[in-house]
Amino acid sequence: MIDIFQKVKGRLIVSCQAEEGSPFNSPEGVGAFAQCAAQGGAAGIRSCGIEKTDYLIKHSHLPVIGLTKSHFPDGFVRITGSFREVEALIAIGTPLIAVDGTFRLRENGLTGPEYIRNLKKKYTGVKIMSDISTVDEAIACREAGADCVSTTLCGYTPYTVEESHNGPSLEILRQCVNALPECPVFAEGRYNTPLEAAKGIENGAWAVVVGSAITRPHLITKWFSEALQQVNIL
Repeated sequence: MIDIFQKVKGRLIVSCQAEEGSPFNSPEGVGAFAQCAAQGGAAGIRSCGIEKTDYLIKHSHLPVIGLTKSHFPDGFVRITGSFREVEALIAIGTPLIAVDGTFRLRENGLTGPEYIRNLKKKYTGVKIMSDISTVDEAIACREAGADCVSTTLCGYTPYTVEESHNGPSLEILRQCVNALPECPVFAEGRYNTPLEAAKGIENGAWAVVVGSAITRPHLITKWFSEALQQVNIL
């Protein structure tokens, strides 16, 4: 197996995902995203869904971080929240599996760190990326056996939602890097410009994950359209 951590160190990972309603919402659609990402110099791919992740593992030469998405009862997103989903990602040979490492309880009564501890005991050799929203979650997940952490969910939990109104959470990134000097810390969440991605590396990120600014054409178009509308209003 490729050492995914060394492969992506200091480089860009592109989140090749597409939601319902997107014309790219198919294995072939996200595969086209991945092909473009590779042509542009990306070092890795982050993928959502078993079928799409399987397609990317088979058709892209870049290492793939796989996950599934669901929601907590309050509507906030949950990343790979069940043992069944982890088993499915293992079965297709996913090199690194992203899971929800937040302190929120899931249906099995486990917090994120407790869930990760069980995963590492149950599935020998599985590599886990813990998606967190606070530095305390990052520390607890690392202690539970997570191979790396990512700031993915900062701004997307009930207790960090205010962060979603700002740019990337560089302060959380710095806190995680300082608290976990031996752990790869990935920067993800609202890194929407090359300058912001570069700041992620400057602040200690192992690698930077970018999604919306690269693989959400409708959202990028909306950013431009709304900017022009504001000028017209003025």
